[in-house]
Amino acid sequence: MPAFVLGLVLSAEARAKNTGYVFVSNEKTNNVAVIDPKRDYKIIQWIPTSHRPRDMKFGDNHRLLYVACGDDDVIDVIDVGTLEVADHIPTGPSPEMFALSRDGKALYVSNEEGSSVQEISIEDKIIMREIATGAEPEGIALSADGKTLYVTSEVTDMVHVADAEAGVVTDNIVVGTRPRRLLLLPGGKELWVSNELSGQVSVIDRATNRVATTLDFLPPGFRQVDVTPVGMTMTRDGKLAIVALGRANHVAFVDTAPRKVEDYVLVGSRAWGVALSPDEKTLYVANGLSDDLSIVDMESRKAIRAVPVGRVPHSVLVDD
Repeated sequence: MPAFVLGLVLSAEARAKNTGYVFVSNEKTNNVAVIDPKRDYKIIQWIPTSHRPRDMKFGDNHRLLYVACGDDDVIDVIDVGTLEVADHIPTGPSPEMFALSRDGKALYVSNEEGSSVQEISIEDKIIMREIATGAEPEGIALSADGKTLYVTSEVTDMVHVADAEAGVVTDNIVVGTRPRRLLLLPGGKELWVSNELSGQVSVIDRATNRVATTLDFLPPGFRQVDVTPVGMTMTRDGKLAIVALGRANHVAFVDTAPRKVEDYVLVGSRAWGVALSPDEKTLYVANGLSDDLSIVDMESRKAIRAVPVGRVPHSVLVDD
């Protein structure tokens, strides 16, 4: 356990497990909103962060929340017990997305303005290795065995495949225009890639590292140019995927077996980040232009309310 974590354990123990809290990072107000669904979706805390908070991940059994802050080149470390920033981990220029190593001791950080992914020791705060990528790397995913990294490059329209242990790119997969986020399906056979400007999701066969098919979207009343998919999530059984369609102001529900769109659900303006509640009865959607969080009932597949948050919400994460 990292040294600075030891002092946080007691404070975090009371609230860090099974709170059900919903965390929303807000890029322009430089904070994370903490929402309690059990209290009628009340915001119970605003956590000030470094500038431009974006991607978030839990660590250390949900006692810590890591937040990538792009304009200050750091990962903020939030104590989930006190709901305060307890530490900072320096990164390369403009960190946006990141993944945790399987042992929880390192971060793999995509530096948007550095054209690289860095493996950073959480305890020592040092860069252990750096992997060169195409320009504007963003989405990042680590295979279940921790051996393979996948990284999107928004400018080159590629997904880089890297050997995590050797720190080298072993393959490049051409996908759609401006690839953003990655989603590994349960079982590990497929990797989904949201392509913002071509309005599609590429489905990659991991055995061949090639695109097996692409998914198209067009919610009613919108033009194709408005369809800008970014955030993705799926149910634990892997049968249903949910794709946020950006400026089309909808999320798409996709049956993963036939890879068929089942439904479109209208949410707020510029649907961006998505997350499911622990019981998978509720979907949360961070809307970057309407500055709110849509609450979607999964049974009826309708948005039942919107909770105002900070300006330009980026990511949403649920403490389960």
